[in-house]
Amino acid sequence: MSTLVLELRQGDLMVVNGAPIRFRNRARIELAARARFLFGKQIMAPEGATTPARRIYFALQTAYIGADEERADGLRDAHTLIAEFKEATTSDLARGLLDQALEAADIDDGYTALKLARRVMRHEEEILGLTPLPPPRRELRGALASV
Repeated sequence: MSTLVLELRQGDLMVVNGAPIRFRNRARIELAARARFLFGKQIMAPEGATTPARRIYFALQTAYIGADEERADGLRDAHTLIAEFKEATTSDLARGLLDQALEAADIDDGYTALKLARRVMRHEEEILGLTPLPPPRRELRGALASV
């Protein structure tokens, strides 16, 4: 079995299997088993979901690292939001990336789905001339529902 070693800074947030973890000091951790996790800038707070592509990312994030009872709703929301986005966009690139993201999410490969959704967010930012999403706040509160 392979392991993953992560270095996290004081104040970093990590969500593992739906549980938010805040690091009080610098830490180096080793994940020795399969887990659903995101950390640092990968985590989007609900208030960050301000554009269609960002709402898709947030829905996919919920489907990936949400609590068990949140994950099905997140995937359902992602299906709806992606269908709406594809209907409204003229970008073949965005459509293709979203198709791949949804396929990944449907086979429970949430991390890949989020990587593809981040590419769509960057594409949306370029096309619409938006400012890139700022890093998440250090003071996120509550469980995943408020992350």
